[in-house]
Amino acid sequence: MARALPRPRSPLSTVRRWYEDELGWPTTGTEPVELLTGLRFDVLEMPADAGRAVLRRMPRTGPVALLRPVRGGKRAEDRPKLLLLIAPGGAEELPEILEWLEWGALAADLTARGAGERMPAPAPPSGGTASGGCGAREAAGWVRPPRPGYEAENRLPSTGFGTGIGDGGGAPDLVRLVSAAATECLRARLVRARNRQSDRAYGDQPLAFSNASRMSAGTRPRSFTL
Repeated sequence: MARALPRPRSPLSTVRRWYEDELGWPTTGTEPVELLTGLRFDVLEMPADAGRAVLRRMPRTGPVALLRPVRGGKRAEDRPKLLLLIAPGGAEELPEILEWLEWGALAADLTARGAGERMPAPAPPSGGTASGGCGAREAAGWVRPPRPGYEAENRLPSTGFGTGIGDGGGAPDLVRLVSAAATECLRARLVRARNRQSDRAYGDQPLAFSNASRMSAGTRPRSFTL
């Protein structure tokens, strides 16, 4: 009697196994594979040009992924995005942090994915097939890949007592990270406008300056003046 040969392992199942077994990150049971946010981590999302500047300013931020739309376009949401992993709960805190820093007008550029949401699963850094598949809207790849044993929640940017010191890796606290990201989002807008890639063509909101940007320019807000 002929024996059935074992079926070859699917590249997508290899991707799912790496995240679930090596990192302990929950994934969706669908193809393409996606990572569930709000459980082991949240995601801070921004335009790639702003995100690259943030990475230059903060060399230790935790895992970072580059997200590209499968189909190009001229809308703001069709630009490549950088996804910075932050501690769970950070997505819920983002609007309040932006308001506190007076960067509320940048909410369209600086967003987050948290509980009940997901992100595309990049191919493992050891190689393999990316998780993009038929019908996928986004494809992602690691810029700073996670390492087993390093991506625990207390080693990702967060707020609370003791943050900002880092846990062996020197990760910034969430407020510092959001402040830097908001500043770079504004600078990226100005560069795009200067290059005649106006934000109006992408349907973005008007430019706005926060207290932080005015202080860096040497003009202190009245509320900060003694």
